[in-house]
Amino acid sequence: MNLENQLVVQADLELCPSSSPVDRDTRERLLENSGFGRVFTDHMIVVPYTRETGWQRGRLQAFGAFSMHPATAVLHYGQVIFEGFKAYAHADGSIKTFRPYMNAARFNRSAVRLAMPELPAERFVAAVDALICQDRGWVPKQGESTLYLRPYMMASDPMLGVRPSSSYAFHVIACPASSYFPTGVKPVSVWISEDYIRAAPGGTGMAKCAGNYAASLIGQKRAEEHGCQQVVWLDAVERRYIEEMGGMNIFFVFRDGDRVQLVTPEQTGSILPGITRDSLLVMAKDLGYEAVERRITIDEWRTGVQQNRVTEAFACGTAATITPIGRVESEHGGFSIHGGEMGPVTRRLRERLLDIQFGRAADPYGWMHHVV
Repeated sequence: MNLENQLVVQADLELCPSSSPVDRDTRERLLENSGFGRVFTDHMIVVPYTRETGWQRGRLQAFGAFSMHPATAVLHYGQVIFEGFKAYAHADGSIKTFRPYMNAARFNRSAVRLAMPELPAERFVAAVDALICQDRGWVPKQGESTLYLRPYMMASDPMLGVRPSSSYAFHVIACPASSYFPTGVKPVSVWISEDYIRAAPGGTGMAKCAGNYAASLIGQKRAEEHGCQQVVWLDAVERRYIEEMGGMNIFFVFRDGDRVQLVTPEQTGSILPGITRDSLLVMAKDLGYEAVERRITIDEWRTGVQQNRVTEAFACGTAATITPIGRVESEHGGFSIHGGEMGPVTRRLRERLLDIQFGRAADPYGWMHHVV
């Protein structure tokens, strides 16, 4: 049995390959300028669930549109969760993903929060591996481009009653991805949102559900209206404490002589527990930095920059990896950080993380998962 079929068996999938996959030349042209989330691979995974039978056998099938009943529950009550992680082509010809079991665990925490069924982690990872193996030709081999994986689960009952659905569908799709930001890896400007909040204690902030992102779009729109590329969210109660950015966690570099402290907002129940965030907290200590999770106010950020104690700030996440913040704007004025350029700590962390992910350096943490 070849590897592709082994993965299909492990994921309990029926293999139904596309009869008209994109030809090699067309695929290579698409890979040259894929952007983010615009071009998709030839196949997708579909796994159905019902309350009576549990998770059923799925299908690896041609990528394409699917029909939905106009009363399908997900369209009316937003019962949908998702994950995002990447596949990396290594110089030895292998393809690996980064900490996929953490994505599987977070996916299931999101499912519990939205009253949805959990999917066994082994099956989650095996399904994604099967899709990567089938569409391995879509994994970019140039620069820092990757194959972005999007597993998601949605309610599929055709009904208008306000209750948890009794049926669901788990899907996995994939797209080649170059830089998340159109400007590439350059410092971004951010807008402090004081009119809107992303999430509140007891809400769904720790879940990766679609509704969180829908609620964030107005903040992102306001940021763009003020000439900024991203929004920074404050806490829901006092509107003072920094929580996270539009779809990313945030870090601050405090420097006192040779002492470097990496600070990120602590988990309060309304902040998404990022996998890149967790990885940086581990890596920072090994690079000689003090890593701290605590609350930080917008005033402390501003004053810290003025007093040259906060020397850098950056966003992090699967899609954006590590992106420096160059300028902060708000209703009360703005300020620049590190002259609007990427700082040395941000650069060192970014290079270290990417070297592990792309196989250019040893992986002492066992984070990379071998797919093929």
